[in-house]
Amino acid sequence: MTFFPEGKICKDEKNKACTGSLEGLQGAMEKNIILEGTAVLCTLNHDLTIRLSDRIFGVIPREEGAIGIKEGTTRDIALLSRVNKPCCFVVTGFKEIDGIKTPVLSRKKAQQMCMEGYIKNLKPGDVICCTVTHLEPFGAFVDIGCGISSLIPIDLISVSRIAHPSERFYVGQQLKAVVKSVSDNKVYLSHKELLGTWEQNANLFKAGETVGGTVRSKESYGVFVELTPNLAGLAEICPEAEKGMECSVYIKSIIPEKMKVKLIIIESSIKKEGEKGINYFFSGNHISRWQYSPSCSPKLIETVF
Repeated sequence: MTFFPEGKICKDEKNKACTGSLEGLQGAMEKNIILEGTAVLCTLNHDLTIRLSDRIFGVIPREEGAIGIKEGTTRDIALLSRVNKPCCFVVTGFKEIDGIKTPVLSRKKAQQMCMEGYIKNLKPGDVICCTVTHLEPFGAFVDIGCGISSLIPIDLISVSRIAHPSERFYVGQQLKAVVKSVSDNKVYLSHKELLGTWEQNANLFKAGETVGGTVRSKESYGVFVELTPNLAGLAEICPEAEKGMECSVYIKSIIPEKMKVKLIIIESSIKKEGEKGINYFFSGNHISRWQYSPSCSPKLIETVF
């Protein structure tokens, strides 16, 4: 069985076929299939009402809403925050509610299946798919499967430093991440290793070109301008440039042995709105070692999984 972040299969034809009728839901229960629907209500008792089709609604009892709710290790905000969002579940039965045969669902059981069949088998260096669920100053929370959450710390999002994860990600964005470690059924993630080495990023540019960049910081000796998430260069002092501004920069030189890119800011402007895509240099399923620094550099920067 393949496990996905919530929202991945909600519009899938197979999912619709199962959730579109009581017979389809009965068959899914017998085969223990994980399905998805949209939470439309969280009751006073914190039970979730799930829209399965235009005519069929199911219920997830509070204690079946997530792993840890019954034990008190997961707060009820995890249930309230699902309203208007997709929820995964397995069908556990049917009961009469106001004279209507209503499917009884369990998101907790789907999460337990995901833990046993997928997450417990992850190893450091495994590359996984995930979806951004919310952003905090210290990092990005992501759904790694069936609503189970993990964190990408802000310092592991990219080599180029950012002030807030929203400068890289947006809620609902689908990402790749690499497993940093697994401990006590918790998965710790990184992201920067998938964005390429210094050399891979530097090879995208040539001395003499004028390209776009983003001002990341101003120092007394110059301005750091990000060219890609894993590559920044140092520009000469520019009074007009402010942190967060978009700018055009002239590339004076690229020096691999020093991992330096020397720049001149041509023009700067207010930061543009809009969501940027992510260019992943690594496309495999597992990475054992990542060396950011060029082989010609005396400074070694690497991650060993």
